[in-house]
Amino acid sequence: MNAPLRRLAGVITVMFLALMMAATSVQFFQASSLNADPRNVRTLYREYGTYRGPIVVGGTPIAYSVPIDDPYGYQRIYADGPLYAPVTGFYSIVYGRSGMELAENASLNGTVDSLFLQRVDDLITGRTSQGATVELTIDPVVQQAAWDALGDQAGAVVALDPTTGAILAMVSKPTYDPNILASHVKADVVANWTALTTDPARPMDNRAIAGNTYPPGSVFKIITAAAAIEIGGLAADTVIPAPDELQLPLSTNTLHNYGGHRCSPTGEQTLSESFAISCNTSFAQLGMDLGAPALQQMAANFGFGRDLEIPLKVTPSYFPESLDAPQTALAAIGQYDVRVTPLQVAMVSAAIANDGVMMRPYLVSRVIDSDLTVLRETTPTQLATPISAATASVLTDMMVESVNHGTGTAARIPGVTVAGKTGTAEHGADAPPHAWFTAFAPADTPQVAVAVIVENGGDLGSEATGGAVAAPIAKAVIQAVINQ
Repeated sequence: MNAPLRRLAGVITVMFLALMMAATSVQFFQASSLNADPRNVRTLYREYGTYRGPIVVGGTPIAYSVPIDDPYGYQRIYADGPLYAPVTGFYSIVYGRSGMELAENASLNGTVDSLFLQRVDDLITGRTSQGATVELTIDPVVQQAAWDALGDQAGAVVALDPTTGAILAMVSKPTYDPNILASHVKADVVANWTALTTDPARPMDNRAIAGNTYPPGSVFKIITAAAAIEIGGLAADTVIPAPDELQLPLSTNTLHNYGGHRCSPTGEQTLSESFAISCNTSFAQLGMDLGAPALQQMAANFGFGRDLEIPLKVTPSYFPESLDAPQTALAAIGQYDVRVTPLQVAMVSAAIANDGVMMRPYLVSRVIDSDLTVLRETTPTQLATPISAATASVLTDMMVESVNHGTGTAARIPGVTVAGKTGTAEHGADAPPHAWFTAFAPADTPQVAVAVIVENGGDLGSEATGGAVAAPIAKAVIQAVINQ
C-alpha cells in the first residue's frame, strides 16, 4: 500500500473511531441529560403518553389525567384548582412540575421502584402503563373552611392533627389555577406563566411553608414563655415586671405596649397574666433576663433552622445569632430578625397540645397502585421533644387563659376549651402589621392545631390585631374539625 492510501486509511479509521465515541457518548453518557432536556419533544410525548396517577383528597381526585386526541395523549385536570394549588402544584409541558406533582412524580408517572413488577406485566400484556394514586392527608371540609374564612385576604392557614402530624389543611392566598399551566397550547402556557410570575401579589408562592417567611410577633411569646418555664424555672404565677414602657439598653429607643396600653397598674404581674394580655414590655425584659442563648436553644428545640420536607420542601424558620441586649428584647417578642412559616407556628402549638412531643408533619397518607395494592403508607413519627409534658401543661393553661380572658377572645367556641395566642407583627415603618393567631382544641383532648397569618392586617389594615383578624379564621377551622 502506497503512502497516500495509508494516510487515507488512517484518516478514515480516526473518523470511524470518533463517530463510535460520539455515538457512545450520546447513547450512554448523555442519555439521562438528553432525556431530561425540556426541549426533547419525544421525552414529553412519552411521559404524557403514560396515564399519570391521580392526587386524591377525601376519596375524590383533585388532580387527574384524561385521554385527549393530541400527540401528548393525556390532559392533566385540576378540580378546585385554586383551592389546592399550594398542595398539588402544576404539571406543565413547558415548565415541568411543582408541588406534589414534583415531590411524588415518580409515583404518579409510574417509574417508582415499587411499580417495577407492574411495568414488566404491562410490557408483557401490552396494557397501558399507569401511575400510582397519591392519597393526601388533607381533609376537604377543613380545607374549604380555611379557604372561606381567609376570604380575599392575603395570607395562609395550616391545620395539623397534633397527635400524628397529618396536615389537615393548607391554604395560601393569593393563589392561581394550575389548569392554565397544564394546557397543551405552548403559547397560552407561556403567556399565563409570564402573568403569574410577574404578578406583584406572588400568587404562586406557597405562603404556608415557603416563599417569604414572616416576623411572628407575639405568637413567639409561646417560645419565650417555654424558655422561661423550662430553662428559667419560672411558674405561671411567678410575678415579673410589667412596666408601661421599657428603655432598651445600649439604645435611645423605648419599647411600648401595643396601642400604648398599660399592662398592669402596679408595674408587675404574673407570667400567666402577662401572656394572656400579650404584654410587650414584660416579655422583652423577660427575654433579656433569660438571655439570647436560652431563646436560641428553645427556638431550636421547636425546629427553627431545621430542614424539613412534607414531602414539599419547607423553608426553615430562623432565630438570629449574636444578639445584643436590645436585639434580644425585640426577638423575645417575635420582632427584630425572627422569621417563621405558618407551618412552624402550627407545629409549636401542636407540640404543646401533644404533651411536649412534636410529630413530623406530612401530607401523603398513602400511595396505591392501579390494583389498589398499598405501595407506601405513612406511619406517624416523632420529630422532637422540645419541652417536657409538665411545661406543656403550664403553657396549655396559659393559652386557655389567653382565649378566655385575654387577647384571643374572638376564638372562643361555646362548649369547647380553646388554647391560643395572638400576634401582631410589625414589618416596616409604613406597612400595616401582619395579624397572627395560633391555637389548638379541645385543650384537654386536642384534635387540631392551627396557625393563621393575614398579611398587612387584611381587611382592617393598620387597625388590625391578631385577635380581631386572625382569631376568627382559626375558630372557623377548629369548628370544621370538631363538628365532623
